[in-house]
Amino acid sequence: MRSPKDFFQPLAVGAPAPLREIPVRPSRMIHFFDPSNEKMAAKVPGLVGKLDVLLGNLEDGVQSDRKEAARDGLVKIAQNTEFGQTQLWTRINSLDSPWGLDDLLTLIPAIGDKLDVVMVPKVEGPQDIHYVDRLLAQLEAKAGLTRPILIHAILETATGVANVEEIAGASPRMQGLSLGPADLAASRRMKTTRVGGGHPGYLVRTDPVGDDLHAGRTTSQQDLWHYTLARMVDACVANGILPYYGPFGDIRDVVACEDQFRNAFLLGCVGTWTLHPVQIDIARKVFSPAPEEVRWARRVLDAMGDGTGAVMLDGKMQDDATVKQCRVVVNLADLLAARDPELAQAYAAEQE
Repeated sequence: MRSPKDFFQPLAVGAPAPLREIPVRPSRMIHFFDPSNEKMAAKVPGLVGKLDVLLGNLEDGVQSDRKEAARDGLVKIAQNTEFGQTQLWTRINSLDSPWGLDDLLTLIPAIGDKLDVVMVPKVEGPQDIHYVDRLLAQLEAKAGLTRPILIHAILETATGVANVEEIAGASPRMQGLSLGPADLAASRRMKTTRVGGGHPGYLVRTDPVGDDLHAGRTTSQQDLWHYTLARMVDACVANGILPYYGPFGDIRDVVACEDQFRNAFLLGCVGTWTLHPVQIDIARKVFSPAPEEVRWARRVLDAMGDGTGAVMLDGKMQDDATVKQCRVVVNLADLLAARDPELAQAYAAEQE
């Protein structure tokens, strides 16, 4: 077991010192693109500045005979693009695949100075993070990098969920966690073929009235992922890292997509994956506090003064607990306003 006092020491001679605190940067949408797809890759420069995170995907969604092309394509894109405030992430292949090691051995020396976060799929325990942590340190030292590349893990197996607290605290490189519902469903032997979202068969039904077991009984569809998402959020917050919803696979159903994203936002997630351009504006809308919510939060903070005691506003009691809630909303609004001029204008208008 490593001593806690050694936790923030570099794992390789010459590697940059680990961060003491994960920087909180806007990451409402993590937009996936396939670097081996020339048409998709050509759109990347035009997306810079419009998205919080661009992620070059090397894993699922890239056919096995295109893995090297995707890797080489990402190197080319990163070397020829200035990303400004848009973060560049990549999802490498799984650690048990034939490509995962070569992904890191290629990317870090070539574009480590451009790469913010490495997303690691199918993480099952802290040992997976420790492996990537040490390897990244060695590669950073060899490449002469001056800042550490962060790690983002995907929860895609039952074992990973069982170990989520240990995964979240496995390294000072840990940036966050995402829910991977499709692989997780297969791992749990869940009987759904959907990628994220609910299922009409997972429901509750009102009690019968009288002897007729069918008449007048309404049903309500339930969220298959509520338990896992809530547990993931708690693990992230307890370890000072960031939680994200993962993919919503039904691109056509923008209504359910927005609902699922909003559920995740209300539970504490800071962002989500976007798999298609139609989901980008949904993520931007959902993971940005509504201007009227920001106005209300500022009103509470103004009324509460030093944050102690209690006041009544519009017939609702506000105390030190609601002050903490309101600070979450206002701090997020300020962070996003500094990045997004349209939001800055909308939030300013609510203060007038």
